[in-house]
Amino acid sequence: MDNKQFGEYLEKRTKNFALSIINLSMSLPSNIEFSVIKKQIVKSGTSIGANYREANTPRSKADFKNRISICRSETNETIYWLELILESRPANNQQAAEIYAEARQLLAIFTSIAHKINA
Repeated sequence: MDNKQFGEYLEKRTKNFALSIINLSMSLPSNIEFSVIKKQIVKSGTSIGANYREANTPRSKADFKNRISICRSETNETIYWLELILESRPANNQQAAEIYAEARQLLAIFTSIAHKINA
């Protein structure tokens, strides 16, 4: 897979991730405690794909590097919110566990890209 194909693949993957975050959010309780988590996880989880898409049309190498850094940061934040969900709702959390695994993989991908840029 060349860089262009990989970029398109990762765009689709991050978009699917955003959709899974939205679906998870809709399944969470509507109490005040979870309303904060829902808002935060939707913001960070959907930002990953938006920033990655922007990274694929950078204005400069510095812009690409910055966008990848944002992707890493937003992915890491999303992992935090997923951990709170998993630890506060241990029963019936298969959906959150699958999304958490995908988030960890995305973080590893963005970390790898960042290391290649900085090499």
